[in-house]
Amino acid sequence: MPTRMRPTLLLTRPHEDARRFLATMGDWPAVISPVMRIEPVAHDGAMLRDAAGLVFTSGHAVAAAGPGRGRPAICVGGRTADIARAAGFDVTEGAGRADSLLPLIHAAAVPLVHPHGRHVARALPVPGIVVYDQVPQPLNATARTLLAGDAPVIAPVFSPRSADLLSQAVADARAPLWLVAISDAARAAFHSRAARVETACRPDGQAMRDAIRRIARQEQS
Repeated sequence: MPTRMRPTLLLTRPHEDARRFLATMGDWPAVISPVMRIEPVAHDGAMLRDAAGLVFTSGHAVAAAGPGRGRPAICVGGRTADIARAAGFDVTEGAGRADSLLPLIHAAAVPLVHPHGRHVARALPVPGIVVYDQVPQPLNATARTLLAGDAPVIAPVFSPRSADLLSQAVADARAPLWLVAISDAARAAFHSRAARVETACRPDGQAMRDAIRRIARQEQS
């Protein structure tokens, strides 16, 4: 699809995550405007450094756990697994969803601790500790201008938390909003109006890229 015919992407993940995803989309036009920022919070660092094993449902939590030192880590998906491996953990990778971690947790040979954000999509059956907050941010001026126009805007959402925050931010948008959700849970957390909705067939980046291209192709049908 020629660039001029592609609806603009509104990427609302934290800046680093948004830029990394955009780099995989070629020359697709996009506006980056995070709806939240990640802020570390005070926590019991010794509990994590001394933990025999960890469960990571976000790459944002890995640094809080200290050096991996070969400790086992169960990770929700590929990106989180890559970050944990780079930190020195012995990684077992899930299928991108929290429920895919349950059999891995039950089969673990050591006690596990789950460092996570203040807002979690699903509680896991291991001790948890909050190590960061997902603080809401307003959309920037460029994003507000985009949403005030007439052209469709594709908005990918990668978590229920970001979907909920985006739905509040776009409540008065004039532009037709095309939502692309990474999961049914993220889709359900979006409470505003969307002209079109597409859900990724898997909770990973490639499936999100495929879903974005599918929803954009609908314009030609």
